[in-house]
Amino acid sequence: MEIGKKDLYWNYAATFLRIAASILLMPFILKKLPSEDVGIWSVFITITAFSNLLDFGFNPSFTRNISYIFSGVTNLKSSGFEIIEFNSKKSINYSLLKGAISIMKSFYFKMSLILFIILSTVGTFYIMTLIENYKNDKTEVLIAWSILCIISTYNLYTLYYDSLLLGKGLIKKSKQITIIGQSVYLLIAILLIILGFGLIAIVSAQAISVIIIRFLSYNAFFNQDTKFQLNQVEERSSKQIMNAIYPNAIKIGITTLGSFLVQKSSLIIGSLYLSLSDIASYGITFQLISVISLVAFIYPMTFQPKIAHLRIINDLKGIKNIYLFSQLTLFLTYIFCGFVLVIAGNWSLEIIHSQTLLLSSLIITVALIISYLECNHSLAGIFLLSKNEVPFFKAAIFSGLFTVLLLFLFF
Repeated sequence: MEIGKKDLYWNYAATFLRIAASILLMPFILKKLPSEDVGIWSVFITITAFSNLLDFGFNPSFTRNISYIFSGVTNLKSSGFEIIEFNSKKSINYSLLKGAISIMKSFYFKMSLILFIILSTVGTFYIMTLIENYKNDKTEVLIAWSILCIISTYNLYTLYYDSLLLGKGLIKKSKQITIIGQSVYLLIAILLIILGFGLIAIVSAQAISVIIIRFLSYNAFFNQDTKFQLNQVEERSSKQIMNAIYPNAIKIGITTLGSFLVQKSSLIIGSLYLSLSDIASYGITFQLISVISLVAFIYPMTFQPKIAHLRIINDLKGIKNIYLFSQLTLFLTYIFCGFVLVIAGNWSLEIIHSQTLLLSSLIITVALIISYLECNHSLAGIFLLSKNEVPFFKAAIFSGLFTVLLLFLFF
């Protein structure tokens, strides 16, 4: 599997465009939207992150197993992996690939249906409770929420396109598609915000962007040759593939849930106790910290399919080199970007006359340290998962539940 500097550069370009989009969009949001709307927008972002929880760890598992298939394995295992000789001729088992695709489509259809039911019932009740004392137009919030429900459902249903592209090693193509989608999102969002559409502008731009990304992703993977090869074979038994993927995927899902509870539950629980203005400051601060973690993870995430491939051919030296360089980029990114955020964060917002400012420098510093530690063990997790083992899922869910209990206690 050939993943090199071009893939890394395109990943950096796509990530920096996502960051640039957030940075370029933020002044319009902070200047045009009152603090209450910014607070609701922060809640929307957290709910979007919650939507991804219903993937329940299957996306990275699917991606890893698709990488195994394109590396030449003929069978998938629930634990461990099939070793392929380094110099052996690689042939793709399209019967196994077809079965995996069928499993993914079926799984995400069910999960997206569950998500839509949760968002349209429990989610709507939560939003109605949140805007009970809202001073502006509640109809605008509800329209924006409706669009968010629909596009979040569609995004989850088509999430397996990501697994297919990344698992095949099409990193550059995937990031080029992301750049197109982000550019569309930025242009439409800015235009609609200027025209006064508020929250509706942001979620509408997000919806159009997701649809474009999914359309291009489908066509990038299912080219003429791939379609021909898949049509020539009978798909492998769905039960056999599911039994191989299911155990570790569930463990990863538990780990993801624990991570979500640690990182995101504070905003959802806090919005029930604090004012929307306070939540706005908290939300903006942690969005910027999440940007830093995103940049820090570009290198290891780019080479994640290659790490799986190196496991298959038992190249431990190659894995070690990627891990050490990932550690270095993680540390340097947090030192540099964290310093800039603490020193220039609020100063930058004051220049644009933002109605919402960041939290205090002390809290930002503590949050940066916590975020770095989370990224550090997440990085180790990426390399452990390439062995098709999940040894840390119990610790993750325990940490998540303990965090929620402490949040309620302290509030």
